[in-house]
Amino acid sequence: MTTTLRSPRRRGTRYVWPLREDARTVGHARTVIRRHLSALGLHPDLVHDAVLMVSELVTNALMYGEAPYELLLHVDAKDIMCVVVDGGPAPPEPGPPDLEAEHGRGLRIVARLSDGFYGCHPQRYATHPELVGKGTWFALPRQGPACAVVPIRPGA
Repeated sequence: MTTTLRSPRRRGTRYVWPLREDARTVGHARTVIRRHLSALGLHPDLVHDAVLMVSELVTNALMYGEAPYELLLHVDAKDIMCVVVDGGPAPPEPGPPDLEAEHGRGLRIVARLSDGFYGCHPQRYATHPELVGKGTWFALPRQGPACAVVPIRPGA
């Protein structure tokens, strides 16, 4: 089957996408998150950061987790939160700092871009409520620093 990311199921302010174990899934996850967050009118820098973090979390889930996989987007008046759920038992851990390594920087990127608002916890699947996996997540304020730029008036 060629579809790697099906249409979301909307549940209030939560969107859910089942993810397939397919190399194209990461690209599709970036596309749907970019589309949904841009539609909210969020600052492009915030959207870019969220897309990068989703890419890192989905990649980690596919590399180190176990199926099934899903992507959740929670939106409220103050924050957005993205969660990637997989069935692997081991929580993600940042790799040792190594500037030469090809892998191992994803969680450090998520920690930095989310200002430390990220984590991992047991998570019931939205697409399979009878299953419990682990949810690796990050949260961002809808009105991040890039959105709070106040113009300086001459003479002020």
